Amino acid sequence: MLPAISVVVPAFNEAARIGDTLRATIGYLCARSAGSELIVVNDGSTDGTGEVVRKVLAEHAMLTARLLEHSPNRGKGAAVRQGLLAATKPIAAFFDADLSTPIDELPKIIEPIARGEADVAFGSRALDRKLIGNRQPWRREQGGRVFNLLVRVATGLPFWDTQCGFKAFRMQACRNVIAAARVNGFGFDVELLFLAERAGLRLRELPVRWNHYEGSKVDFARDSLRMLREVIALRSHFNAGEYDVAAGPTSSGVKTPEVGRPA
Repeated sequence: MLPAISVVVPAFNEAARIGDTLRATIGYLCARSAGSELIVVNDGSTDGTGEVVRKVLAEHAMLTARLLEHSPNRGKGAAVRQGLLAATKPIAAFFDADLSTPIDELPKIIEPIARGEADVAFGSRALDRKLIGNRQPWRREQGGRVFNLLVRVATGLPFWDTQCGFKAFRMQACRNVIAAARVNGFGFDVELLFLAERAGLRLRELPVRWNHYEGSKVDFARDSLRMLREVIALRSHFNAGEYDVAAGPTSSGVKTPEVGRPA
């Protein structure tokens, strides 16, 4: 069994699959994590996503659940940040609406935090590529590898996959860091990890199962360039004092990023 957690699911034009994702999430939390809450953030969808979410949540009143909505679309980073800051449980996690990482992988990122071993735990596709089922198209996969290499060079972060949408946070330590973040687009993952690492929090990267599904909202060419610009600017903005980052207390007060090697 897992402790009670807050689960955040950002959604933008996900009417076709958000219903199945929420039913699977609710079923898992009710069985494995009593007292948890579900927060869905509808990021300015125009396809009826909000209506599908309201219908599913009404069908499962046994779980505390909320739908947050804003319009127009602000970006995945803004949606995740809004959901995490609305969390009421000591540990909060977010994952993508396509469940590309199966929900039964949640213990991998929740348990290290619950045991007091980490403040941020996140899934990685790079540490054990044998866990990848349906792979991305070759061009997209190679582009992801190059992007993560550039992230390591530009930010000094020692991690091999910053973009996997499967992350958990000990909110007492991370709330101020999350509130200080400001990237609204797909570069928000790098920003959160960078700010957490700079604040002295304990980060752990963990191999998880993952599958590629069609329907990604990332435009490979356009969004990769945008994310790269955001990452390159990140360190200079931080060094200029443009972030007000004050982390909450960690369990040990000791910074211990845990880094593996890609398979």
